[in-house]
Amino acid sequence: MVAAIREGIAYAIVVFLIGFGLGTFRVLLLIPQVGETVAVSLETPLMLAASWFVCRWCVDRLDVPRRAGARAVMGVVAFTVLMLAELGLSALVFGQSEAEFAGSYASVPGAIGLTAQMMFAIVPVMQTWRR
Repeated sequence: MVAAIREGIAYAIVVFLIGFGLGTFRVLLLIPQVGETVAVSLETPLMLAASWFVCRWCVDRLDVPRRAGARAVMGVVAFTVLMLAELGLSALVFGQSEAEFAGSYASVPGAIGLTAQMMFAIVPVMQTWRR
């Protein structure tokens, strides 16, 4: 279980850093050209692909057991760390309150992002079926 927790943290941090880079590109270059919903829709498949490969690297590195329970723990830990990192970023960089952060998920782009984050959390379990 310790490996699942440790790898959940690593998985979240690496994906968060990738998302920070893609998010910067999205905000500065894509949104002014195509709007927020289209920009998030273009970014989402890239983030999910990155999540798949980062997760695979993490579980192979410390050999997280191929049991749904261990992988579910990894996913829950990763989701929690990711959401806390995003909350911290929104507060420190954008000056948003917790309520504003939570409210951002009520928009269409926010709902797309939240759905992608939930998919990110189940990737470790999905990979239990990987050979």
